[in-house]
Amino acid sequence: MSTDARTAARPLIALPQRFSATTSALRYEAVVTARALADAVLRAGGEPFMMHPHAPEGQVDEAEVAARLARCDGVLLPGGGDLTPRLYEGAGAAVHESVYDVDAEQDAFDLAVARHALARGLPTLAVCRGLQVVNVALGGTLRQDMGGPDREHRHVVHPVRLTPGSAVARATGTERVDASCYHHQCVDRLGDGLVITGRAADGTIEALELPDARAWFTAVQWHPEDTAPKDPPQQGLFDALVSQASYPQVWRA
Repeated sequence: MSTDARTAARPLIALPQRFSATTSALRYEAVVTARALADAVLRAGGEPFMMHPHAPEGQVDEAEVAARLARCDGVLLPGGGDLTPRLYEGAGAAVHESVYDVDAEQDAFDLAVARHALARGLPTLAVCRGLQVVNVALGGTLRQDMGGPDREHRHVVHPVRLTPGSAVARATGTERVDASCYHHQCVDRLGDGLVITGRAADGTIEALELPDARAWFTAVQWHPEDTAPKDPPQQGLFDALVSQASYPQVWRA
């Protein structure tokens, strides 16, 4: 097959971008994507589709988000800053001092993408914040802080046990992965329908799945893109996403 043919055949993977106040070589604010995520999708045979997170003043146009996703074959929900606690604890919720980089526009857009991806049956991989977004979208809650520097998972690589036969275990080809983590929040109450398929040794939920999902869905709390270039089990998550996205989606017919 020619290079042009391979490129044309690449399934389009929606990858919501992140707002950035400053970016090297750009004079003003930017929207950015972690290169490691885009590279992992490309290695898997997909085409990263960078979606601008448009939701002015935190108000999202659900129909517009659905229409933009209609051209895509899969979704990759990336990591990023914290979700505002008011989304899962109510408008008057107290905010822990460790909560950072909250952005109403980002929150609204990511939640809309998660809802539509699941409702429409788009193969979806959710990473770190992405896992938390899905959990909140399905009515779950988060622990705003895991207990300070001694208990958070920042700049940590640790083992995660996966449920035998789960989608995450099949994608990685193993029941134990060494996970690169960077987060100070984690799942508290599970969202509707979600099941736990991975935990760290300290009990932190590290992987979630949705048995009743209309398409392939896996969410991991760690950052598989960090080590994917040299760790086949981590790259396997992106390979599985792109492989599933390669099949025509019934909802798009």
